[in-house]
Parts: sequence; structure tokens; C-alpha cells
Amino acid sequence: MSQKFTPDFKETIVRLHVEQGRTLQSITKEYGVSKASISKRCSNYSKECQNRAETQLHRRNEVEIIQENVRLRKELEEMKKENLFLKKAAAFFAKEIK
Repeated sequence: MSQKFTPDFKETIVRLHVEQGRTLQSITKEYGVSKASISKRCSNYSKECQNRAETQLHRRNEVEIIQENVRLRKELEEMKKENLFLKKAAAFFAKEIK
């Protein structure tokens, strides 16, 4: 028996995977939606975004914006880790100099 999901719920599932980078397995466990269903919805979302981008050539593709956002978030996390490491190293070497 197939389940009926609201459009808002479907959008939430897609955003969890596309924007937040959640795995299909974690979404499946949490919400009880099949992996195939999530993949299909993500594919449809990507096609919709591409169609919108083609009709509005002056605007950036929404999928590209989301992908860039995800990339920048990962980059920010990496920079935060590096910054924390450098602070610890500076503190360590400051103690060694005294």
C-alpha cells in the first residue's frame, strides 16, 4: 500500500538530502520513506530547477546555489578546525618560549 505524503513533507525530505547532505539511509530510518522514493523526488526537484533556470537564463540555477552553499559550509567547517588547531599550536609554542 503506497503512502500519501503532503507536498510540504516531500519538499522537507528533498531539502534534508540536497541541502543538508543527509544520507538516504538516515532519512529512510527517520521518516520511513523508501530510498527509491527519495531519489525520485530529488531527481524531479533537480529537473524542475533546471527547467526554471532555462526559462530564466539571467538567474542562477537553484541546484547550483544549493551545491555551492553545501560546499561553502564544508569549507567553513574545515577552516574552523584549522583555526582551532592553530590557536592550540600557538598556545603550546608560547608556553615553550617562556
